[in-house]
Formats: sequence, structure tokens, C-alpha cells
Amino acid sequence: MKRITVFVIVIIAMILTACTASGSDQTPPPSTYIQNKGSDTIVNLALAWAEEYQRLHPEVRISVTGGGSGTGITAMISGTVDIANASRQIKEEEMQAALANGIEPVEHVVARDAIAVIVHPQNPVNQLTIDQISLIYQGVINNWQEVGGENRPIVRLSRETNSGTHVYFLEEVIRKGDHNNKAIFSADTLLLPSSEGIIAEVSDNPNAIGYDGLGYVTEHVKVLAIGTQPQGPFVLPSIETVNSGAYPISRDLYMYTRRDAPPLVGEYLNWILSPQAQDIVSRLGFVPIVTLSAGN
Repeated sequence: MKRITVFVIVIIAMILTACTASGSDQTPPPSTYIQNKGSDTIVNLALAWAEEYQRLHPEVRISVTGGGSGTGITAMISGTVDIANASRQIKEEEMQAALANGIEPVEHVVARDAIAVIVHPQNPVNQLTIDQISLIYQGVINNWQEVGGENRPIVRLSRETNSGTHVYFLEEVIRKGDHNNKAIFSADTLLLPSSEGIIAEVSDNPNAIGYDGLGYVTEHVKVLAIGTQPQGPFVLPSIETVNSGAYPISRDLYMYTRRDAPPLVGEYLNWILSPQAQDIVSRLGFVPIVTLSAGN
């Protein structure tokens, strides 16, 4: 009986040794989890991309959250996310903070977007110049009657300061792209935490004006035609007018990764730039960059 017991123990030991030796020669499997965080403008697009990529690659898991461009870039600087979504370019001070933390950010343009200026459907105003929009948001123009509308006070709506859309609108519309211009939003501007919140408030308030990414615009608001000169032309935002350069308030949308990101992150970014993924861009109301490339 003792001989049988000893024999069984020896066999088990041999099996465990063989398994251990075999396992020691194997490389651990690569990470199949991607953390993606940042711009609320991009979040719905990023969710759609993640859902489709996971359908094509069931072994991959992608977590997508919003919070604003600044939040995503801060998370990348601290090394807590793989991809930071941003509706603005990374700032110089953010770049330096990342490098100081041993992270070299890499910029990827993944789509384009038009910023639509929106009002309540009952507002008779159909068009504004960049100058008029700038003066409205600075608090110089305060009544719709001053821009061809009814005698009503203007209620200004904006995204909150951590939003890349807020930063873009401040720099390119209110300040009109002039880096020496120090104009700011009027103190009575109502700051809202989401793109959906802007749409909801404008659709409920006949006095309101807001701005939002074209992909968030619904039939419950009216989009204004925008001009750079008082005599026009006044142009509505669309894929075509962004691609042609006719619509004056448009921007690139970005994803930022670290230079030494895992191969899986690079594979995902390559797929995002594919025609299949860029088709999702146009379906959600944004401007695909493959269309821009074909048109140039």
C-alpha cells in the first residue's frame, strides 16, 4: 500500500513539474483591455467605435467614459488611461506635464466636427456673423432685437470650462482666433455640463442661444447660418460645407496616446482610421477624415 502511495505522489510531482516548466517558456498574453476617457463631444462616437470593434474582436474590452477633454488629457498625463479623447489640441503646459511624468503624448486626428450655433425653433433669427456671436457672448449684445430678432433678452448657454468645445469656442469664435484678444464669456453665461444639456435647454427656452457639436443637434433646435462678413455668404454646417471650408466654425477631433502604448492600442487606432470606422463618423453626424483625404 505504501509503494502505491509513493508511486502516485511521484507521478503527480512529475506532472506538476512538467506543467511548470512548460508554463515558464510561455510569454504572458498581451493586455486586451483599453481605457478611453475624455471629450463629451466624442463620447458617443467613441462608444460606437468601441461597440463595433468589440463585435469584430470579442477578446478585446474597451471602457469609454466622458468628463471633458481636460479630464481625459489629465488622466493620460497621470498614466491612468490608454487613450484620451479631446475636442481641442493638447496645451503646451499639458504636454510639458506629461513629459515630466515620463509620458510622450502622440496626437491622432480621428474625425472633424462643425460647431453649430443654435436657437429655439420659434426664434425668427436665421443667421449671424462671427462678430455678432462674439459680441453676444461677451455681453455687448443683450437683446435679440439688436440682431434682427424680437424684443427679447438673450440667454447665453455654454459648455463648462473643462470642455474642449468651450475652449475652442472661446479662442476661435469669441476671440476670433486672435491670440492677443483677451475677451471672455459674459459673467451671466450659463455653463452646462453636457452637449445634451445644451440641446435640452435651447429647445425649452425661446430666448436662448447655444453652441454644440453638429453630431448632437436634433430637430428640437434651429441651426443658424454663419457668415464671416455682414454681406455674407451665410453657411449652414454640414459634412459638405466643412470639407469645402465654407463653414467657418469647424475643428479636428483628437485621440491622444502615449508613445510606448501597447500594440493593441495601435491596432485599435489603425482601425478607427479605416473606412469601416469612418463610416460610423458620418452616420453620427460628424465629418469623416477619409472624406477629407479623398477631397484634397
